[in-house]
Amino acid sequence: MKVVQALERDELSLDGYSWNVTRLLTAPAMRTSLVTMSKTVKFRKQFHGVYALSYHLVIVTKYRRKCIAKPILDRLREIVAQRCKDWGGELIEFNGEADHIHVLMELPPNLDLSRFVNNMKTTSSRLIRRDFGEQLRHVYRKPVFWSRSYCIISCGGAPLSVIKQYVEQQAAPQ
Repeated sequence: MKVVQALERDELSLDGYSWNVTRLLTAPAMRTSLVTMSKTVKFRKQFHGVYALSYHLVIVTKYRRKCIAKPILDRLREIVAQRCKDWGGELIEFNGEADHIHVLMELPPNLDLSRFVNNMKTTSSRLIRRDFGEQLRHVYRKPVFWSRSYCIISCGGAPLSVIKQYVEQQAAPQ
């Protein structure tokens, strides 16, 4: 709510950082979008910057085999939450089906996403095979769990059309 009130006064201050929002937001659509975003997005600070970076990660099992049961899904939630915490992020939402999982998380900007995802896949695969080895032996002959591929998408904030409109309305130097 503080962010919304500050936007009405044309200033934004988050944990000691402040900006003149009028300069940042010349497009009325951008102002509305940031007000909407401020109600749902939690801003975090790191050194000299403020950020709100959310990602949607989808990971599938090797050969899309349907081997994720409820106990495995619950254990995966614990592992993924701990990995996010260890890397300076936070797990927002987690769910999955028998052959894939969906992870919604917030991560810091100084993070190498590919290293994080590979670390999470390696750690979770090792721990799941250790804890549910007997169940997975019927599905996989080799010590595998995840496919090599993954999908990670940035999400949150203003819609792309609003940002595009904002950029188009900038006064280019003559």
